[in-house]
Amino acid sequence: MAGLSYVHGASARPLIGRTIGQVFDETCAAHPDGLALVSRHQGVRWSWRELKDRVDALAAGLILQGLEPGDRVGIWAPNCWEWAVTQFATAKAGLVLVNINPAYRLAEAEYALNKVGCRALVTAVRHRTSEYLAMVRDLQAADRLPRLEAVITLGDEPHEGCLRFADVVAHAQEDAEAYGDLARLAGRLQFDDPINIQFTSGTTGFPKGATLSHHNILNNGYFVGEAIGLQPGEKLCIPVPLYHCFGMVMGNLGCLTHAATIVYPAEAFDPLAVLEAVEAERCAGLYGVPTMFIAMLGHADFDRFDLTSLRTGIMAGSPCPIEVMRQVIARMHMPEVTIAYGMTETSPVSFQSGTDDPLERRVSTVGRIQPHLEVKIVDGEGRIVPRGEPGELCTRGYSVMLGYWDDPEKTAEAIDPAGWMHTGDLATLDDEGFCNIVGRIKDMVIRGGENIYPREIEEFLYRHPAIQDVQVVGVPDPKYGEELCAWIVIKPGERLDEDAVRDFCRGQIAHYKIPRHIRFVEGFPTTVTGKVQKFAMREAMIAELDLVLEKTA
Repeated sequence: MAGLSYVHGASARPLIGRTIGQVFDETCAAHPDGLALVSRHQGVRWSWRELKDRVDALAAGLILQGLEPGDRVGIWAPNCWEWAVTQFATAKAGLVLVNINPAYRLAEAEYALNKVGCRALVTAVRHRTSEYLAMVRDLQAADRLPRLEAVITLGDEPHEGCLRFADVVAHAQEDAEAYGDLARLAGRLQFDDPINIQFTSGTTGFPKGATLSHHNILNNGYFVGEAIGLQPGEKLCIPVPLYHCFGMVMGNLGCLTHAATIVYPAEAFDPLAVLEAVEAERCAGLYGVPTMFIAMLGHADFDRFDLTSLRTGIMAGSPCPIEVMRQVIARMHMPEVTIAYGMTETSPVSFQSGTDDPLERRVSTVGRIQPHLEVKIVDGEGRIVPRGEPGELCTRGYSVMLGYWDDPEKTAEAIDPAGWMHTGDLATLDDEGFCNIVGRIKDMVIRGGENIYPREIEEFLYRHPAIQDVQVVGVPDPKYGEELCAWIVIKPGERLDEDAVRDFCRGQIAHYKIPRHIRFVEGFPTTVTGKVQKFAMREAMIAELDLVLEKTA
């Protein structure tokens, strides 16, 4: 299909036709003494043999609790070794792990746990300002979690009506038959079985539970690891949340399939903890969303750390500013850092740059199609557009989710009869197959009939020497329909005002692309994964502008 925006990731490397549990056992057998997991904030350093002992014990312990293949087990916790053990153990037991966002509060947790019918929940007692166990007890007392039978708490402290994580493990270790049940189960599990449910952000309406199989996420983790050249024994620093695909798939499963070492620097992102971990552990790779890399680069102590062990990593999760990418390569000693693009519903990665791609390509695109996947870019009528023209990006292949849990209507809206996942992202494909994400269909601003992609304006403003970070959204306007609004974070020690920003734009970009509204802020509203919530910015500006109009009326 020369000339049209369609690509297929042909590959001589076959897909993995095994379950996560089978691959876990293979890696542990091949590298028993290799370092598997480092959780620095917990003082844990385990070999693959030691990790397997804990994973098998928890898997057997969950079976002893009466849980059966296909049952849903929630996990509500920050990054910790228990998260990794639970991920691998539920996979070996054929249980569906349900990722509960650490930022959820009462109503959100109630909805997620009930939507998928969790029979058990592994939970931290608390994290930061969130009292997880107290929320669960409030819901149970009001009989609002009717299908939840077991609450398994992390930590040493016992809690009435709950099981301690350590006790579930200990019960199995005292019952040899439980291990026999686990071994017999291994031969019954299929790689197309559902194994994980991840809730979408739910910026409109209720969150949807993307249901993923062994085949989905195991293969995606493997090919992401291949793209960065991950090697056995190399250490990968994972500061991104494990409840998200970036952490548990690209991180944990990428390491599993390559016998690399999983490194957790802290229970939640802390730029200083990440810099310390990279230096102390001599990490070869580092993952993060752009806001994380910006925070590390801007840290007051950045220059005192030796980051020369780094060679690769991934910047993903939201659009990656070109200037930030250049700084990461130059200042963080990451010549082979890559960009990745995808979505939870596609396990997640569809496009990734190569470590040997020209720098210009790596800093200006999201790379080329991943192996064994197809992508097409279509117009509003579903027709494939010519190369270079923007349209909606659609993905098909092994990575596309099984569907949204118990929501056939939403599944049918997302995945068409031909198996294409409609992403809602606007993208272009060039003649070499490199993809550029130009925005979200819903984010596109129409000002006086002109289509404007905020991403383009953001990339331009990043060139200003005083601008550290910037986000652009559209806000309602009585004359033009919509106007652009830029929220700007200024670099420490720099000064900037609205007129200076507009002067920087004049003569460089079209007049209608110059933001009418400019606000200087300390940061942006984000999800726990670091994704900027543009809808929250838009709502804040609408409220602010309405107040201004009322005062001047």
